[in-house]
Amino acid sequence: MSELIVAAVQMTSTSDVQDNLHRAKSLVMRAIDRGAHLLVLPENFGFLGGEGEAKKHAQSLEKSSFINPFREISARYGVTCILGGLPEMADHGKMFNTCAAIGPSGDVIAAYRKIHLFDVDLGPGQVMRESVDVCSGDLAACSVIDVQGWRVALSICYDLRFPELYRRAVLEQGAEVLLVPAAFTLHTGKDHWEVLLRARAIENQCYVVAPGQVGRHNDKRISWGKSMVVDPWGVVIAQASEGEGIAIAACDRNSLNDVRERLPALKHARLWSAMMAGKIS
Repeated sequence: MSELIVAAVQMTSTSDVQDNLHRAKSLVMRAIDRGAHLLVLPENFGFLGGEGEAKKHAQSLEKSSFINPFREISARYGVTCILGGLPEMADHGKMFNTCAAIGPSGDVIAAYRKIHLFDVDLGPGQVMRESVDVCSGDLAACSVIDVQGWRVALSICYDLRFPELYRRAVLEQGAEVLLVPAAFTLHTGKDHWEVLLRARAIENQCYVVAPGQVGRHNDKRISWGKSMVVDPWGVVIAQASEGEGIAIAACDRNSLNDVRERLPALKHARLWSAMMAGKIS
């Protein structure tokens, strides 16, 4: 398929799981009505509560109540739904922050477990320690899936700050679309969100689809929003307005190939090529 219509779904999730899922399904259906083939929900779409509370909702992927509602939608409409970040049971009383991909069959076709955990101290009231409850995913994991002939890479939020993850997906697995479902804080989002997304698009000559959380979730948590789709030249081609909504755009393979042919930076990646060949370490 030369054109892939993508939708970045922006939400204001809370601790009310059933209400979150109801609104998520409604937004997904709105995007399907507008012709989207690939629908991407933000991190924590099903639950965004107080610190330490998400672990109570952790389930296996096979039985997850966060996943099951989207199996039927994907199968009925022949679309791919990316559930941007949900609590998956892990060992030792912890959980994974997992991005699950539901294919047009209604089956889970891939699961990417967040590698980089958000442990930061940004000032009073801005201390976050994701690693207290969350296990890091497999460092060798690099989930790239096929969506209607397009190579699509999975990641989650804080991963955005680590460009080597995306470079590997592109040069080793042929990624053409990078997904960055997120819940960027207001503090970091206003200065870094768009800059980082556009950088990942430019350096990898890929489309970037970035759905985010927006607004106030509780008395301690506010998210930046500005969900967007960026093209391989680094231009923002769709952006959600304030509040819940959708950023929808068409990924065009002719445009992507044109960028890569006219400015063949990926072919010039000598340091990465040497590392892969074992010439440097």
